[in-house]
Amino acid sequence: MNRRTFLTTAVGAAGAASALAQSKPLNFVFILADDLGWTDLACFGSKFYETPNIDKLAAQGVKFTNAYAACPVCSPTRASIMTGKYPARLGITNYLPGKHPTPYSKLIAEDCVQQLPHEEVTIAEALKAKGYVSGQFGKWHLGGKGFKPDSQGFDFVFSPERAAGNYFYPGWKTGPDGQIFEGKPGEYITDRLGEEVAGFIERNKDKPFFAYVPHFAPHVPLEAKKAYIEKFSAKIVSGARHNDPIYAAMIQSLDDAVGKVVKAIEDNGLADRTVILFTSDNGGLSAPEWKLKPTTSNWPLREGKGHVYEGGVRVPLIVKGPGVRAGVVDETPVISVDHFPTLVELAGVSAGLPKVDGQSYAPVLRAKTAPKLRPLFWHYPHYSNQLGRPASAVRLGDWKLIRFHEDNHVELYNLKSDVGEQYDLASAQAARAKDLNGTLEAWLKEVKAKFPQPNPKYDPVRELEGYWWKEPGAYERFGK
Repeated sequence: MNRRTFLTTAVGAAGAASALAQSKPLNFVFILADDLGWTDLACFGSKFYETPNIDKLAAQGVKFTNAYAACPVCSPTRASIMTGKYPARLGITNYLPGKHPTPYSKLIAEDCVQQLPHEEVTIAEALKAKGYVSGQFGKWHLGGKGFKPDSQGFDFVFSPERAAGNYFYPGWKTGPDGQIFEGKPGEYITDRLGEEVAGFIERNKDKPFFAYVPHFAPHVPLEAKKAYIEKFSAKIVSGARHNDPIYAAMIQSLDDAVGKVVKAIEDNGLADRTVILFTSDNGGLSAPEWKLKPTTSNWPLREGKGHVYEGGVRVPLIVKGPGVRAGVVDETPVISVDHFPTLVELAGVSAGLPKVDGQSYAPVLRAKTAPKLRPLFWHYPHYSNQLGRPASAVRLGDWKLIRFHEDNHVELYNLKSDVGEQYDLASAQAARAKDLNGTLEAWLKEVKAKFPQPNPKYDPVRELEGYWWKEPGAYERFGK
């Protein structure tokens, strides 16, 4: 179904009211951090980073401890959030534009789709069926000219995409079409995003609204406000896994921005009908990519961004709102394709919707339930700058199987007893590994997944050179 057919059908349809719906429609604020690791919040275990506003959301809502991004890098996860479909089905399997990190790897991946197709129905478009006004604030990363948020259902856009290269004004003033976003000299983009969202809420307090807030923080480059850097420099404990004061300062500003949004909701009397969702697009950057050291640690999880191990795909997820259980820690496995069906269910949109891969977790928000067991999937047919290798994976219950495409070997882990994926049980549990590999293979065929092909330039001696070109001598120090 194309977008025009969907909108024509959905606008006139009578959707069944959600059990959470009030006399007035629910509002939604979806906050997405960039490269925030699973343990990068105080409420998820960090003893160094400070996140009082986000912690308060967790105390007032549901904290999911088995939540996942659909990809270990950004753009594919963002596409899955917007559409409820797996990245492999959409053909967006790498960050955009998705440069290959080295010309000498064993495999070479096909170029992925470079923008979210207009034929796909986004959350913003689906919510228009109920009269929602939608705003997008921050990093889009799903296409440039002709494919920006305002062509994907959003009514208001504040998206200075160059902010990923500079957190202070004027470095972030230019958007993907060259439009200028004015600011004050030295203004910090994370602060500005909080203010923009607060203003949007104030302006639209009498309408149902959807605010999508994909922050730039705490993605590299590590840049933060001086006072916060000094604060966390004084907190460093030798040997601690979390110890970068600039990264900590960026998270503090991210938390401040969340606080501004929550205050705007409360000041406008909207707390009793606004759902706030906070999560991340992938795991934390644990490879020595930025200035030859990791930005954070995802321990006890293995690896980080760019890997299909848990450190690359398991993310924090917090949902707070009317009818949502308060102060609950829930172990239900959910993944980013689930956000679309959850939000449209809570909004009461039920007719004319496209078929999605996700499953609504709205029942989990309302009450302790036992959702139907189903597999979760990942397909990342690329090499990442973080030394991640092309791989696909499936989780079913407590078990997770990873298939690495260079040699098609598989690894099998029991996440309940081994969340750090240290004990490969593929040989000891050969029958289970075979069954899960078959489940993964069937899904890959169903979504028409593309696979990397043999690279005629493969050179095992020079293979890692491309990962370390930014720093002379780094290959000798880290690449071997």
